[in-house]
Amino acid sequence: MTMSFSSSPSPQMVTALGAAVTATVLLLLVRKIESSAVSASSINDEGKTYLLAGDIGGTNARFSLYEAGAKSAQDVLETKEYQNSAYITDSSKTFENEIIAPFLNHCKEKLNLHNFGDGIVACLACAGPVQHNRVVMTNIGGQHPPDSDAPHLEVVVDGAAIEKTIPDVIGCKIVNDFVGQGYGSLDLDLKTEVIELIPGSIDRVDKLGPRVCVGAGTGLGECFLTKSSLYPKGGYECYPSEGGHSEFSPRNDLEIELLQFLKNKFIQKHRVSVERVVSGKGLANIYEFLSQKFPERVDEKVHKEFLNASDLQGRVIGTNAKDGNLCDQALKIFAGAYGCEVGSASLKFIPTGGMYVSGGLTPKNIGYIQGEESEFMKAFWDKGRVKGILKDIPLFAVMQQDLGLRGAYVCALREYKGMKA
Repeated sequence: MTMSFSSSPSPQMVTALGAAVTATVLLLLVRKIESSAVSASSINDEGKTYLLAGDIGGTNARFSLYEAGAKSAQDVLETKEYQNSAYITDSSKTFENEIIAPFLNHCKEKLNLHNFGDGIVACLACAGPVQHNRVVMTNIGGQHPPDSDAPHLEVVVDGAAIEKTIPDVIGCKIVNDFVGQGYGSLDLDLKTEVIELIPGSIDRVDKLGPRVCVGAGTGLGECFLTKSSLYPKGGYECYPSEGGHSEFSPRNDLEIELLQFLKNKFIQKHRVSVERVVSGKGLANIYEFLSQKFPERVDEKVHKEFLNASDLQGRVIGTNAKDGNLCDQALKIFAGAYGCEVGSASLKFIPTGGMYVSGGLTPKNIGYIQGEESEFMKAFWDKGRVKGILKDIPLFAVMQQDLGLRGAYVCALREYKGMKA
């Protein structure tokens, strides 16, 4: 039925209509305020995307969650570290089930997230060679002498498996851990986060020059970065390397004996990799060699602690090093081999953009690395006829241990932007 008015509406009708309009506006305002309150109580909004950065080493795994719109790697929502051996205990245990999914659930609870919006784009920087977006971890499981009866544990991190297992993850890129370190090095504050191992290094950095990272942790990682002089605005591109698995070169009679010890231990006829010496596991190998060569110098209490320390044997050596004892000698041999390898990498790449000595063992043992009389620096300079080249190399000890996470964030952000394009 249609109603019409033959004359102007009455004052009572106008008043009623105004009241109805006012009530409707107030109702809409209340709903908007309630909606805003819900958004304020939860970080998540529909349409929001998150970034997951992971740094998975031989001993520990570190994860951080970001909003895709974060301005830098420092704008982290939540971060957590896990000891691998506590979670990856047998072949049925995977990183996605035992660590990554629980970390994301922890983030939901702590950050009061209803869901992850449009999803999560992940980048995991893993210690091992990457092929087809998966990596078999080099220093987790199965790291026994070839004649050992201990069971072999192959630990795999697979991007496709993570996407399948965790529906919130809409993309997962696997990169070498030192690709993460390399991109993370670009975020370093050279005034506060590094130590110049050669005075004046900051002033010598060539912003177009190659950059190299060499870092000892559970294993020994290496990478290099280059920038195009034709298109410098494109920034640095990082490339993985397995240089830590090149040959260990002994430099004195004692190290020749160490080489033979390692060849016997790992049943190698001709060579062992430098990682068997320059790493946390390498430090344990050196101490084991010294304890057998000099049994009269063994501290039984320290030795028992060392034997029971599993993946943390290197930490036992560092904690118990005192001037002149076996732990101290082991660290000096380690530092000399470390400096030798950093010097060799510097000759190969001539990184005028900077040589960055990273990894967890660098800040923990800086007393054996820093200073012209340190075993590290003496070995670094000991390059014969071409040692003069090294004087032009900016050389830094990185005192931060989160480079891998910083770099994984950069890679995750790249993946996210690529998916949007």
